Amino acid sequence: MNQTVFDVAIIGYGPAGATLANLLGQYGLSVLVLEREGEIYPLPRAIHFDGETMRVFETAGLRPQVESISRPGLKGMYFNNAAGETLLIRAGTQERGPHGCATNHYFHQPELEAVLRSGLQRYPQVQVRTHHEVTAIEDGADAATLKVTDLQTQQIHAVQARYVVGCDGARSLVRKVLGTRMRDLGLHQPWLVFDVRLKTDVPTLPDHTVQHCDPSRPMTYCNVTGNRRRWEIMLLPGDKPEEMVLPETLWKLVSKWVTPSQADIERAVIYTFHSVMAEGWRQGRLMLAGDAAHQTPPFLGQGMCAAIRDVSNLAWKLDAVLRGRADDGLLDTYESERSPHVQAFIDLAVKLGDIIQTTDPHAARERDAKFKAGQPEIFQFPTPRLGPGIWQGEQAPVAQVFPQPTLANGHLLDTLLGLNFAVLGQDTVLAEVSEDTRERWQAQGVITVPARDPEVKAWLDQQGVRAVLLRPDRYILGVAQSSAELDRISAVLPTAGALAHGC
Repeated sequence: MNQTVFDVAIIGYGPAGATLANLLGQYGLSVLVLEREGEIYPLPRAIHFDGETMRVFETAGLRPQVESISRPGLKGMYFNNAAGETLLIRAGTQERGPHGCATNHYFHQPELEAVLRSGLQRYPQVQVRTHHEVTAIEDGADAATLKVTDLQTQQIHAVQARYVVGCDGARSLVRKVLGTRMRDLGLHQPWLVFDVRLKTDVPTLPDHTVQHCDPSRPMTYCNVTGNRRRWEIMLLPGDKPEEMVLPETLWKLVSKWVTPSQADIERAVIYTFHSVMAEGWRQGRLMLAGDAAHQTPPFLGQGMCAAIRDVSNLAWKLDAVLRGRADDGLLDTYESERSPHVQAFIDLAVKLGDIIQTTDPHAARERDAKFKAGQPEIFQFPTPRLGPGIWQGEQAPVAQVFPQPTLANGHLLDTLLGLNFAVLGQDTVLAEVSEDTRERWQAQGVITVPARDPEVKAWLDQQGVRAVLLRPDRYILGVAQSSAELDRISAVLPTAGALAHGC
């Protein structure tokens, strides 16, 4: 048996697993990534992520190739009825959102995965083994043991890790080992996903996403990247899946927008859009992330975003525990914080799905009349708070993401902070904290930033506070009006053997 005990073993080398490996690599932890497939899947899958996801990538030193949808005059995603009238608009396409970058990005997943994987070449302590399938996992007092088959040689060996994270998708082996139950949140609907590459300019195609809420055949159109376009087409009773993916059927379905002379088929596959949540993301040394822990319908484009939020939340907690700066109980706050947060997005996606997937003509007319009674409704992208965990305070913006200001030197805040805790505050508040707080900050590597930059001062003034304490994942741990209050919220910073839970 291999006697090396890794700090973390990651099962699955998709975007979630690769991002987690990059974050843990930045922390200097020893990591083993195990993936049964040999190469990156070459065809499109996920196509959208948001500004918070881009912020995680950039903090990890990754620069994926993307196209933002911040275009003049474009409000966001449009929900149109069968007549082409706009019913609903999802706002949020500003060029520079609160995360310091465009709010929404489109990408080609194989290109993204290549960037994420190449980033791991920076970390000699991170090992990647493709063509390796994990067939069994056994938790232990000091480490978990994984039984692994090398699919090229058929040799079976064992590896050990202090923690194991299952980024292994909807059919997760780790979830099966945990015995975790999946809670059904109400949506299971088959859709045809049809990707094309344009051969010529098609000026009539929208440059933004449109949800066609047509009761005769609900569809979604996406302008992806470069010459790539996607239609997601709802299957109806009587549709035969094997016929729906035939070229003649595909071209007929999209004939009003594009023809075979204008585009080539890249992929056509039928997915069932699910809305489910695992109940039990951690047991001992084993944890779940991404699709292994939750699945969301794509109507908000949040599936991969939720996975990246998972690993961003988990990475700093694993580092704190493995370095002895926090008790193992800190890892229990992973699910308690993330599960309510991701459910808020799933619930909204299901609600939007109810609007989009209406197939009863009478119900569709009532829906249209309701929206047309006023102006098209505009809804902002949700910013839910974390569930109970490591944060202090009842009021927003605590337990939400801190915006990323540009500092006076022209750099974004994250460039200064990296993967550290940070406190931003007025000079007098920072100067008068207790000696215990200073020692705690030093032990945790907290970066102190006097609030002298205009954007930082403006945020504090807007919130009516004098200091803010940030976690490594850039969620707000707490805000303070005084040095004494800053002492109080700093006391919940994780320390070895003593874990203070937040609200």
